[in-house]
Parts: sequence; C-alpha cells; structure tokens
Amino acid sequence: MGGMRIGLLTGGGDCPGLNAVIRAVVLTAHLVHHDETVGFADGWRGVLDGDVVDLDVDRVRDIISQGGTILHTSRTNPFGVEDGPAKVAANLAKHGVDVLVAIGGEDTLGAAFKLHETGVRVIGVPKTIDNDLSATEVTFGFDTAVEIATEAIDRLRTTAESHHRVIVCEVMGRHAGWIATYAGIAGGAADILVPEEPFDLAEVCDRLRIRHRSGCFSSIVVVSEGAMPAGAEDLEAARRATSSPSAAVDQFGHARLGGIGGWLAAEIERRTGYESRVTILGHIQRGGTPTAFDRVLATRFGVAAVSAAHAGAFGSMVALHCGEIVRVPLADAVGASKRLDLHLYHDVAGALRG
Repeated sequence: MGGMRIGLLTGGGDCPGLNAVIRAVVLTAHLVHHDETVGFADGWRGVLDGDVVDLDVDRVRDIISQGGTILHTSRTNPFGVEDGPAKVAANLAKHGVDVLVAIGGEDTLGAAFKLHETGVRVIGVPKTIDNDLSATEVTFGFDTAVEIATEAIDRLRTTAESHHRVIVCEVMGRHAGWIATYAGIAGGAADILVPEEPFDLAEVCDRLRIRHRSGCFSSIVVVSEGAMPAGAEDLEAARRATSSPSAAVDQFGHARLGGIGGWLAAEIERRTGYESRVTILGHIQRGGTPTAFDRVLATRFGVAAVSAAHAGAFGSMVALHCGEIVRVPLADAVGASKRLDLHLYHDVAGALRG
C-alpha cells in the first residue's frame, strides 16, 4: 500500500526527541513509501482548526538535534470542544489525511484512542519525560530529562559542600517518580522522595541528622513534584503551601504542580537547624538537545509508525519491548499510568540512602 497522506501532531508537554520522530516519519514516508506528509500545529488544536503545517524532506532533514517541536504543541482536548470529534474527522478528510500519527503522552493518546473508536485512523507514538506511559518499557525524552537532572545534582553538590547545606532538588513527576529515582541514584542523593509512597518527614530529617553526624556536612534531597508527606498534619501543611487557589487546570483536568521542594527545604531547616535551599528544575528538564539514546529511540518509533500505517494497524501504538519496537493496542497504553518500580526504589535507591 503506497501513496498515503500521513498527518502528524505533537500534543501535551514538549520534550526532547519530538523533532526526531517528526523527521523519521517524514523521511520514511517520502523516501521509502513515496507518501505525502502534513503537520497540524499545536497538537489537537491544529486538527480542530485545520491549521496545517507543510512538512517535506527539506523541512525536516536537519532537525534531529533540535529540542522542542517544529509543529508546536498544546494541551487541547478534542473531546472538550463542542463537536470536537466531528471537526477532527472533517478536517482530516478536507486535507486528504489517510492516517494520523499522534505523538504524545497519556492525554494525547487517550484522545487518539477515543477518536479511533469513532473511525479515525490513528497510530500512536509514546512521548513523556515522566516515563509513566503503559505498554512501553521507556518513552523518549525520559533519558534526556534524567541526564539534565543528574547534571544539576552534580552541580548542586559542589555548592552544598561549600556551604554545608542541605539542597532540595525538585524534579518533574506528577504521579510517577521515575526521574527522581534515576537521577537520585545517578547523582548519589542522600534521599529520594516520590509520589508512589508518601514520605515521613520526621524520618527524612532523622536520616539527614545521622548523615551529618557521621561527617557528611552536606546533602542533596531529590523530590518529585507530586510527592507528599504521609502524616496528616504535614500533609495539610504541604497542601496549603503548595496549592494556589487561582491555579487553572488544563483541558484534561490537570492542575499545575510545583512547590513541594520549597516547603520541604523550609521544614528540614526548621526541624534540623541545617541551612537548606531549594532548586526547582521545572521546564529545564524539557528543553534543549536530546541525548543520543532519545534520538535513536524517537527515530525508531517514527520509522515504525509509518510501517504500522502501511500495515493498516490503526488504533495501535509503537512501543519498546526487550529492545525491539513492537505494536500494542492504544487501549493498553492509556488504560493506567506506569508507576515506579518499587524494587528499584526500595532495594537499590533505599539501600544507598544516607
């Protein structure tokens, strides 16, 4: 089956490797299958509005090292707009799109799955720096985010040692602590706190006291943005300190997170007397040049997405299993978030705490 017209969109948060996927899809489609390709701007918004971006070989040939996405992105939910699914179908037909490659995380691919159920031909490509998407062992963007966080921890360590400080490093991870755990292990953090397991603040402070009394006069504590304390009093105080009544939610119902690091640093200093500071990495983790691993994985996903389209495997997502790229049903990918491997957290990270 040749001569298809393939549409592409990137939805949700940006991450390193998106342009590598776009490049791989366009080059494979044009050079191998003699297809045409067209992009939609700003994720699902572009499909709803018919906002088309020209994509050809010359446009994408040299974008593999660029961060972000040349198609731009948004957190638009096509099911949160009146007649959204009908508008999507109409605009795809208007622009002659035979199959849509949706590159995104749980929300973007969740919408893609629902649209597939209405008859839209969709292929999914998994993207999230949080690495919390089910049905794939790893998502592109995660490796780059971990590298950035690890480098930050290495840099923070020198200033922590110079000033005998505790430095809390807040990293991304709304519901899953993959970035915190990997970067914490790689950076030799004194403690790692993740959303999967509420932490006991008293125990965190006790571990820091033991560490400092043993002759280590500085510590790095890595905390996911979605981590929370276990005790009722601490939990309520943390919620008051980290929530904003005016914080808006996106079209998928997600509130903006962040702030647990500042509260944690203040509490550690108050309880232990150790001078404490916080660094919130935030969008630094999303930006910049992707690692070689993410470039290769994203490229493999892009090539496989075109192959899936020509095989008629609509409603599937390309995924990494045991080093191989496979196809899985989109339903499996968006059914539930992939939480942190607690064996890694307890038996590896936990064993090295302190």
